Amino acid sequence: MVHTDVSDVLVAGAGPVGLTAAAELRRRGVACRIVDRLPARLPFAKAVGIQPRTLEIWDRMGLVRAALDAAVPMRGQLIYVNGAEQARLDLVLPPEVPYGFAALPQYETERILEEFLARFGTRIERGTELLSFTQDADGVSSRLLSSSGAEEEVRSRFLVGCDGAHSIVRKTLGLTFEGGAFPEEYMLADVEVDWDLPPGYGVRAMHHDAEGAVDDVLVCIPLPGPGRYRMSMLVPPELSTARRTEGADQDGVAHGLEGGRAPALPHIQAVLDRLSPQPTTASAMRWSSVFRISHRLVDRYADGRVFVAGDAAHIHPPTGAQGMNTGIQDAYNLAWKLALAAGGSAHPQLLASYDAERRPIGEEVVGRTVRHATEGIQADPTDPATLMLREAQLLVGYRGSPIVGRPHPDGDGAGPQPGDRAPDCGGLTGEIAAYPLRLYDLLRDRGHVLLLYGNGPPGDGLDELAAAARELSHGQTEPCVVLADGAPANGTRLPVYRDGRGEFARAYGAQDPTGFVVRPDGYLGTRLCPPTTQELAAHLACVFRS
Repeated sequence: MVHTDVSDVLVAGAGPVGLTAAAELRRRGVACRIVDRLPARLPFAKAVGIQPRTLEIWDRMGLVRAALDAAVPMRGQLIYVNGAEQARLDLVLPPEVPYGFAALPQYETERILEEFLARFGTRIERGTELLSFTQDADGVSSRLLSSSGAEEEVRSRFLVGCDGAHSIVRKTLGLTFEGGAFPEEYMLADVEVDWDLPPGYGVRAMHHDAEGAVDDVLVCIPLPGPGRYRMSMLVPPELSTARRTEGADQDGVAHGLEGGRAPALPHIQAVLDRLSPQPTTASAMRWSSVFRISHRLVDRYADGRVFVAGDAAHIHPPTGAQGMNTGIQDAYNLAWKLALAAGGSAHPQLLASYDAERRPIGEEVVGRTVRHATEGIQADPTDPATLMLREAQLLVGYRGSPIVGRPHPDGDGAGPQPGDRAPDCGGLTGEIAAYPLRLYDLLRDRGHVLLLYGNGPPGDGLDELAAAARELSHGQTEPCVVLADGAPANGTRLPVYRDGRGEFARAYGAQDPTGFVVRPDGYLGTRLCPPTTQELAAHLACVFRS
């Protein structure tokens, strides 16, 4: 057996979650290997919904342009019952949100992330399976099996399990995976249709029986390409996996695509003949499968130097396209913390905040998607605007996290609080560039950022605060000043931008002077009003080693 030292991180699983973790680690200079037991990327349009929050993350990483070029907009959903249109839901967000909803087949998401990862000299080691691992106080020893049958023992400081619903990492750690399964079985298909329904709209067509219960359903999500959709529908009896034993799960987790007989085009056409809002013909089927749905959540997201993310940690109904996007946020939250730990600048308890921050999010998503799958999203009492923001994952936050500051005494009226998503805004201008910038332009491709706002001339105090931020974070915090329009910019060596339209002050509830620490994942670490070195040091001491 070959013995190899990786030194930093081994990622098991090269789906969107594992690729996000590996790409962010490599972008931050961390030595990383990523392995996947499959010999090639699967051509399946499994997870297709891309939430606005995921696009914000990809913006911060520097790969959003490739995703926007490949995706199609998701403008809304058309709902039909017994052939009649019942509702038209438009996916509208506030104008300050930089991205809308999008649809992108999973194989394209993986391609984009894989190509981005390759920029850093790292490629997926395909056909390589994680067989087992052990950990000790200094690292993790993992046993890998390649497609050639050769075994390798890899030594890494950390292991990240992004290896799906049947995760070997989760099982080896002995994590519980409590939940249940839905009795219904579905079939998926990636096909073209020739109807003339509005482009960019999903379709949900249902049939109600005499008692008003749903006894037939068709859900269609638009994909790139003329008339192309990923469709899901109930399985006919002849394809039911419940009638076969060869596809039974070894671990009791009935979730995901099934092997065995796949639906053929006539199966799809039969459902369209029953439920399509317009007469249409399905053609050019790229793939199809039978799948089942479970809802489960691990009891913890980490054990020592080993972590789980994505489907290895939480599985749930696909309602609202929450699963893959939640997993991507898992990976991004973990990766910046692992990067600081690998670089030696992290507080000893920083990695513990991954479970503290992400497990409550997983619990909420599992519970909400189960409710929506059983009762319908229309049963949600939340007002429509809040519901839309939540489905877009723009309300995910970490208030109360052990690594964020205390809320402002004035509460939400003072703008975003520590642990909240840092909102975007426009109209920022510099001294040289002749065009206005978005705040996210300033945050892109950076780690921690200290934003210092004022409507008077910046003085030596801000320079001293910025110097303290750099020193206390081991050079991991970049400062910049945002000035109210008309405020003099003399007296500082820091980068200065003007809030020409007052958008920053409004979005952040900023008064003179106010400081904000924005984390690498785009959440507020703390809010300083007024900014003092003492308060800044207290916050950074929760994140960085002293």
